[in-house]
Amino acid sequence: MKNKNLVRLTQAAVIAALYAALTIGQNVLLPGTASMAVQFRVAEALTVLAVFTPVAIPGLTIGCIIANISSVTAGLGFYDMIFGSVASLIAALTMYGLRNVRIKTIPFAALLMPALWNGLIVGFEIDFFFIGNMSFNLADFLTQGGFVALGELVVLIVLGIPLIKLIEHNKNINRLLTT
Repeated sequence: MKNKNLVRLTQAAVIAALYAALTIGQNVLLPGTASMAVQFRVAEALTVLAVFTPVAIPGLTIGCIIANISSVTAGLGFYDMIFGSVASLIAALTMYGLRNVRIKTIPFAALLMPALWNGLIVGFEIDFFFIGNMSFNLADFLTQGGFVALGELVVLIVLGIPLIKLIEHNKNINRLLTT
């Protein structure tokens, strides 16, 4: 008999490792595309896993922490490790909470959560710590938050929706996530 806690821990670890590896690899191959204000972080497509399993919540959060540790060395600072990871945690929690709110079988409300939370939290981080030198400017916040949210939306529409469909239509993948 399987130890369910061990299975869940393994699933979360695999999600974390995939997220971190995809983000770090993307930054190595295409510098800045996964760590600048206007970014298209391919690993964000994995956030859709929170629609299928609660183990994705710690997996995505830890993966984001690991990925953002690498951005600390790239000059983005300690702030990104904290704020980006908190945004990922809140996005994953709200995605899981909205997993059953669907329009024509697609969890659109859940898919908006990474764009919303990263736009707000990372947009604030960029404005306050990087642009405003510890001061807040609404126009800069809206601009930076809008860029972050737009990048999230593009990734979730272009990669996330097909990933959802793949998971839903592949019994083996679906079984792995719901164990």
